[in-house]
Amino acid sequence: MTIPALPLAGAPVAMPLLGFGTWQMRGESAYQAVRDALEAGYRHLDTATMYGNEAEVGRALKDSGVPRDEVFVTTKLPPERAGKERATLDASRRALGLDAIDLWLIHWPPGRGRSVAVWREFIQARDQGLTRAIGVSNYGADEIDELTKETGETPAVNQIKFGPSLYDPSTVTAHRDRGVVLEGYSPFKTTNLHDPVLTGIAATHGVDPARVVLRWHIQHEIVVIPKSATPERIARNADLDGFVLTPDEMAAIDALGQ
Repeated sequence: MTIPALPLAGAPVAMPLLGFGTWQMRGESAYQAVRDALEAGYRHLDTATMYGNEAEVGRALKDSGVPRDEVFVTTKLPPERAGKERATLDASRRALGLDAIDLWLIHWPPGRGRSVAVWREFIQARDQGLTRAIGVSNYGADEIDELTKETGETPAVNQIKFGPSLYDPSTVTAHRDRGVVLEGYSPFKTTNLHDPVLTGIAATHGVDPARVVLRWHIQHEIVVIPKSATPERIARNADLDGFVLTPDEMAAIDALGQ
């Protein structure tokens, strides 16, 4: 498959628009799913400290034989680890078997006004070469602005729950205006895949509605990280080259968010 990648502000790395999510995957099933994803052509893996599967993701990457520099790896700091940023990152790097992470995110805004302090530690980790890019997850535009105002550094990415039913052009514009790449998680959980708009467009292109949703993200240049433990579905979700949504189809899907 040919999946475009987006440059990240201030980072020497580009982020593939399609990634493989690993939330709620543990143990051998996580390992096998990542192996299947890499075999299907995914070159972007998303994990987190709180997922408890970094070791399996790292082992799958190593065993796959895919060169490290061809795979973009994201992990995340749990908010309760505020104040223990470096120890958490070191543990993630060890578990993943990587000298450096491609993207490290603050998983949720930490409480008690600690976001800026955590962000300063993220900047330091990036400057020390332990992660190539830094960003946030589940942040609002005002919370992103606070980080920028206090440190002069804007997150490269914000990962939020996203899908057609959550589409809001003002959210997309707010990120673009700030130079922040928008990344969506739970694309299928937030979407009614039986919606006649999606099933109709899918029938037109001879694909399933899930791939219509993924193609919609990619054409909006919104990173998307579907997950599945089924090899056939993993491969099918990666098969996005054979069709392009028309402007009218994109607009019809956009309207699901209204």
